Amino acid sequence: MSASGGGQMLEREEESENEVRREDQENINKFGRLNARLYEVRGERDAIKKKLERIDDASTELMMGSGDKVMLMLGDAFFESSEDDATEFCEAEVEKYQAVVDKLEEEESEILEEQEKLKKILYTRFGKSINLEDS
Repeated sequence: MSASGGGQMLEREEESENEVRREDQENINKFGRLNARLYEVRGERDAIKKKLERIDDASTELMMGSGDKVMLMLGDAFFESSEDDATEFCEAEVEKYQAVVDKLEEEESEILEEQEKLKKILYTRFGKSINLEDS
């Protein structure tokens, strides 16, 4: 049977008759919090990867430079710098941001692992009457 909104209603025999216990509700809430954090982590990671691309582009421009002084932007201000100093700065920024990306990717893996555990518990208990998949 179809429900309004394009979703699908479960046949009577597919529905779980299990009552939602406090433990179940805590697991469902934990899954939701993990899912929200997962999206935050992915957003942060993607934003930092874009910064890394911009820094990489700047490093490429520095390599193609003529050895003159360059303007280095720190925050909202520009400072005159040598190409070597600017290159060192770019390399340090890449290391710093790459460490953050690595940490976020590790956190993402941990979240996904925990979500899989919760899915097994909740699907075992509720079957098709609960949906924990992204739509």
